[in-house]
Amino acid sequence: MPRVKRGTKRHNRRKKLLSLAKGYYLNKSKLYKFAKESVEKALGYAYRDRKVRKRDFRRLWIVRIGAAARQNGLNYNQFISGLKQAGVEMDRKVLADIALQDPAAFSRLAETAKGTVKKAS
Repeated sequence: MPRVKRGTKRHNRRKKLLSLAKGYYLNKSKLYKFAKESVEKALGYAYRDRKVRKRDFRRLWIVRIGAAARQNGLNYNQFISGLKQAGVEMDRKVLADIALQDPAAFSRLAETAKGTVKKAS
């Protein structure tokens, strides 16, 4: 049986991986063995951190909404609960953006939330 050397396929695969390692320090960008380790690690971090980014942004939005709600005499929990009871369906991203860009509109939302919280209690 003839021997298979995989000339161009192997060369292309290695070239692709070394191009992914471009900019890495010393041997990690030059030698295939070390570049492979670094690229695999980096791709793992990238995959993980795409998930983490979503968590971080949600956390930021919650902090912004909480701060704006406190300025209007509510805490975060009361504000979100009041909006849900009032039937206002806005996600936290939009609420945080309103809190930042248009405080007057956020105040109106806070008044809506206050009204439904007082009715419920």
